[in-house]
Amino acid sequence: MSEAAFNEVDSELVDAPAEAAPVPTPAVEPLSMAEVLRVPTLRRLWYAQIVSVFGDFLALFAIIDVMTFQLHATPQQVTGLNIAYLLPIAVLGVISGVFVDRWPVKLTLVGSDYTRAALCLLLFFVHSIWGFYVVMASISVFSSFFGPAQGVAIRSAVPMHGLRSANALMQQVMFIMRIVGAPIAITVVNVFGARACYGLDGLSFLASGSLIFSLALILPAKPAVEKSKQTGAVAGILTDMKQGASFILHHAALLFVIVALAAGMFVMGCFGPLIAIYVRDTLHASSTVFGVVSPSIGVGLLAGVNLLNVFAKRIANTTQVYLGLGGIALGTGLLFVAPIFAVVLPLVHVTLPIVLTVLGCFLIGFACAGIIVPSQTLMQEETPHELMGRVGSTTMSTIFAAQILGLLLSGILADHTSVRSVFAICTAMLVALMLAGKLWMEPTDHPGLA
Repeated sequence: MSEAAFNEVDSELVDAPAEAAPVPTPAVEPLSMAEVLRVPTLRRLWYAQIVSVFGDFLALFAIIDVMTFQLHATPQQVTGLNIAYLLPIAVLGVISGVFVDRWPVKLTLVGSDYTRAALCLLLFFVHSIWGFYVVMASISVFSSFFGPAQGVAIRSAVPMHGLRSANALMQQVMFIMRIVGAPIAITVVNVFGARACYGLDGLSFLASGSLIFSLALILPAKPAVEKSKQTGAVAGILTDMKQGASFILHHAALLFVIVALAAGMFVMGCFGPLIAIYVRDTLHASSTVFGVVSPSIGVGLLAGVNLLNVFAKRIANTTQVYLGLGGIALGTGLLFVAPIFAVVLPLVHVTLPIVLTVLGCFLIGFACAGIIVPSQTLMQEETPHELMGRVGSTTMSTIFAAQILGLLLSGILADHTSVRSVFAICTAMLVALMLAGKLWMEPTDHPGLA
């Protein structure tokens, strides 16, 4: 189905009388990644994602390298860099979605990219840890507008039965760069210096903005606002925010997947700072083992996105999220029990705990992919076009806040208990969330999502 035809069908459904009986539609085979890439608009959005994410990771790892080896930053200061980038999105996410729903989508995307390209130039003049914090936070402010606007563009670019593959493609880029970004950035820094990475990041935003500028986005018409309902600027923003929040709170399935996403990101936030300590103090293993354990979560994410998109096409989005939560709980549970085998099975104490740790990290990544893609897809399928920005930005704000909470609480919890106890707490939290979802968040008026 062409992009124009999809938008035409979508607008017809919106304009249908409320009292009309729903017309059953035959099941449509979900589009594959290759089929989705044949859509010109989505393909250019994908190219833009590749270049901008590649530049982001180059700059991020270059900054971490400079902070660690030149400015001699502490672990808390390096963690602070992540928080400086995540915090503006977590705080501004709910508000930015209101403007995304009001502004032209393409201009929002292009303006965000070009502004971030200009902000990257400031990195050339930064020589302190706080300077890096300020620049990364400034870039993040404009990223809070880009994310939900990109979600609107993806929804307009492909038919409903192609959304899962489209989201999988976009996430695939993130996961690949998570794996290869660090070694490439370190090589570039060693050969050309950190400033080369800053320049490449700025150029990547320019390239992304230029690709998006060349798009012809066809968006459904938004409902007109009656004059009697128009209010002042501040009151209008608050009203729009309440509409977005109300839609989420009254949509059981959507609320569940957003909470599930937040839980998954909380675990990921805990995982990052603690896994090195876990390998060193709990497994009593070397940095070589850490070099194997750490990338396994990224490998799991990448494998999950690709395999689930192929073999789970007929599994409902909410069901995939339940399975994803269970998979993450199993992974964190393995991290909790792995050291036990060093005591009960001393003959294999060197190998088995390490194997279980690698398997647990892989499972966490694989299962997290089982939450991220179906959650995004369900949000795009269920959200009216005029609320897409608000729902998308609220979701983004929630998951970024969960990551920050994981980063902050992981060290505190580990200091007062142990790293293993943190993983046990994560396991219990995920199991409780699955039970709560079954009891109170099962979809009642969306039978197609059960």
